[in-house]
Amino acid sequence: MKSAPSVPTPSSERGSTPLQQHIAKAMAEAGGWLPFDQFMHLALYAPGMGYYSRAHAQSRRIGHMPSGGSDFVTAPELSPWFGQALARSVAQALKVTGTRRVIEFGAGQGTLAAQLLTHLGDAVDHYDIVEVSAGMRSLQREALLAWGPKVNWLDAWPQAARAVVVANELLDAMPVKLLQRRAGVWHERGVTLDPLSGAFVWAERLTDLRPPCEIAGDHDHVCEIHPQAQAFVRSLAEHWQQGAAFFIDYGFPEAEYYLPQRHMGTVMCHQAHRSDPDPLQAVGEKDITAHVNFSGLALSAQEAGLHVLGYTSQAHFLLNSGLLEGLDAAPLAEQVMAMKLVNEHEMGELFKVLALGVGQAWLPMGFERNDRSHRL
Repeated sequence: MKSAPSVPTPSSERGSTPLQQHIAKAMAEAGGWLPFDQFMHLALYAPGMGYYSRAHAQSRRIGHMPSGGSDFVTAPELSPWFGQALARSVAQALKVTGTRRVIEFGAGQGTLAAQLLTHLGDAVDHYDIVEVSAGMRSLQREALLAWGPKVNWLDAWPQAARAVVVANELLDAMPVKLLQRRAGVWHERGVTLDPLSGAFVWAERLTDLRPPCEIAGDHDHVCEIHPQAQAFVRSLAEHWQQGAAFFIDYGFPEAEYYLPQRHMGTVMCHQAHRSDPDPLQAVGEKDITAHVNFSGLALSAQEAGLHVLGYTSQAHFLLNSGLLEGLDAAPLAEQVMAMKLVNEHEMGELFKVLALGVGQAWLPMGFERNDRSHRL
């Protein structure tokens, strides 16, 4: 769970780390300016240097408290009841679609995989993980030793995937393009180097790119568009022959995403369980994310021939999937943490679940009540 914004703390002089030097070199080769999505990609995923690509000892980014070296906590780390409830929906999807394989994208420390494998049991024959971080792969291997050869790691999509796909807090970490409307004129926001200080600074260029809908008003406005996340969904459609997919992340439908009052955009950074809006500071030392435009993903999926099986809040999805079954018998501390998953002021409303399917459309249990697909 990503925390509320706080005042950013100063970082060491920019350009002094190998990652910052690597970005500066890429910037110079590109003519002195990088669009933000390329900057974000390097900051997070530059091999061996990016936030998600560092060595094993530096990869423990997820945990309950900053004292353990973590920067944020995700739902599976917060409560094992998350994985137990999700497993019911995954088990249903495996049965309905006639598949026996699960593919998880961006499996973190392997916590959700362990929860799903525990509750799915013999319903799944193969559990594949697609993970770009070598450090995270090491943590996952340690966490999932008990399942032996049932768990495998993939570098790319299978050519003909027949599986239920799971992705928790994956899409928010996909690089986004930044657009800025200034004095009524649209620019693409990118990053350059200040010639005096050598610091990374914002720089804009005129662009033909536009947000997917008109933004009311004539005020200056910054927002994101999500070509990489949409390309990911199209790639899923190209390689997917059978199954269902569950994407769990924080975000909004398009009508809420591009509200005039959200004029500063949604890009946020996370470090030591504190948040700030400046991705140009402490590059490589903190996570960079943007909220998800679920309408854009749903439209890309439909254009690629997939079905939107459901869309709702995390709270409704988990409750529909049986989160409360047996919870009253759990220790009070477990009940308190499990309720954070569904409380509106915690994770329940900000986080959404989008389900996609290939082949025959059907209604997963997680959307039987309070489906919001009509709002996409």
